[in-house]
Amino acid sequence: MEFSDNFYAEVEEKGSGIHAFELLIDRYTGAVYPEPGPNMMWNTKYGHMGGMMGRGGWRAGPTSVTPEKALDIAQEWLDQYLPGTSAAVKADVFYGYYTIHTLKDGQVAGMLSVNGSTGEVWYHTWHGDFITMKELEN
Repeated sequence: MEFSDNFYAEVEEKGSGIHAFELLIDRYTGAVYPEPGPNMMWNTKYGHMGGMMGRGGWRAGPTSVTPEKALDIAQEWLDQYLPGTSAAVKADVFYGYYTIHTLKDGQVAGMLSVNGSTGEVWYHTWHGDFITMKELEN
């Protein structure tokens, strides 16, 4: 995904189909680094806090929030904090959380993540304006 402040990529495990982690690419230098926020704090398999604090990670317990429930939680949050914005119809599944695109007038506007055990929402404020998206597969 191209945003005004960076490029964003999701890396998916081939065998499981679960998204492993999220990356940001600097628009000007091409430097690649882990996305902050849920990717580091809630990712129970690859995240920084999951590795430091044990398999369960920080603020993570058993995943009790389903992808469908994550979409409901996302929409409730958007209705309260960004009226007129909607959650996409699909939640990308990561270890310990979900990432969901947000839509304004039917077009991608940004994204947020929902914790898979607590239902906490973390809006991704670091991207800037959405420009375009392309899917790549190997």
